[in-house]
Amino acid sequence: MTTRYRVEYALKSHRRDQLIEWIKGLLAVPFVLHSQPTALDLTQGGESLTVVAADTHYRYAEIFRDVEQLIHDHAHHTRIGAPGKSKLKLLVPTIGSFFTPLYLEDAFTRQDRARVISRRRFVAPSFNDVRLILNTAQLLGLVRAHNGPDLVTFDGDVTLYDDGANLTPDNPTLPRILRLLRQGRRVGIVTAAGYTEAAKYYERLHGLLDAVRDLPADQQAGLVVMGGESNFLFRFDAASPHRLTYVPRDEWLLPEMTAWHEDDITGLLDLAEASLRACAANLQLPVAVLRKDRAVGVYPVDRAKIAREQLEETVLVVQNTLERTAVGSRLPFCAFNGGNDVFVDIGDKSWGVRACQRYFGGIGASHTLHVGDQFLSAGANDFKARLASTTSWIASPAETVSLLDELDAIEQNVAAGGNGV
Repeated sequence: MTTRYRVEYALKSHRRDQLIEWIKGLLAVPFVLHSQPTALDLTQGGESLTVVAADTHYRYAEIFRDVEQLIHDHAHHTRIGAPGKSKLKLLVPTIGSFFTPLYLEDAFTRQDRARVISRRRFVAPSFNDVRLILNTAQLLGLVRAHNGPDLVTFDGDVTLYDDGANLTPDNPTLPRILRLLRQGRRVGIVTAAGYTEAAKYYERLHGLLDAVRDLPADQQAGLVVMGGESNFLFRFDAASPHRLTYVPRDEWLLPEMTAWHEDDITGLLDLAEASLRACAANLQLPVAVLRKDRAVGVYPVDRAKIAREQLEETVLVVQNTLERTAVGSRLPFCAFNGGNDVFVDIGDKSWGVRACQRYFGGIGASHTLHVGDQFLSAGANDFKARLASTTSWIASPAETVSLLDELDAIEQNVAAGGNGV
């Protein structure tokens, strides 16, 4: 049973995406006015249901068409340097930038066929419905504008494999990633795991790394692993026993990243560690502290399970504390909930994705797709990737498989003369 506390907690701003919630609110009106769940006599057959479904589909599609136009207007204002003057910015203050068009009406049509959203009488369009429609709209935008992405970056846990698991040879995402590489695309695994040794990444990603070894050399060169959000880059190397070779920072660092001074890095991690220890004591967390080269965090001891609320409280306290410091205003960082731990990394995934773009010769944001599971506004380390690329928000490795298959299907449809729908 859902408690009042749980309902109120879910409504907190850090647990919501304002664009998705706003679209949900728009769709609630035609759902209430046109679904008429009590007005249908099911004994009369399916004709009445079909008529109502068609009318509801039209109303939903009309809303997505209007939102699509608002996004187009917002993109125009962003290009001329006045994003704050767009109507969408006034309606959804947290809205960011869009790097490609979003074909929301066509995406809704495609998703409605799969999820029969407009035929539902008692369950209104949900958060997941809107999230998946936005994903499809993004794929349509990439394919129609650029014949698909040139670079696809992935989060690790929950995106390519289950939380805390490894990418094994039987993982269903493997053939899809290999397909991207065979198509000449670049692939980056951008993970929070901050290992400085290739052996650690091989342990987590061995299924993929062993499979890539069988590809031609030019396709092998299309795979990199970015660790610690944006701190350690490894390229695929078939000759290495761990299939990866460390890439010196001067080969991929962005100009702005060269200004990150070691004194600031040490100072910020010291403050983060002190804040984490204070939170652990205050919340009585059964954790130990782990300090790394470019990160610090707390993790459970004796396989203890930490409550989500405690993890998010820790993230928000640490983030707020660091943002109020001088070094926190100079140096980018990412405080995030890892599912059963909390870590603070130097930099974030926007820098990691941009570094991958630079390493591969300067791939633009509108030619890049980042796939991840953490896009809430706080405690979610994929959120900042929205600053560097187009994004798709998935909820499981199975959704990643579906997303990559949908991308392939849209590309084939467009190549055959269709519009991807």
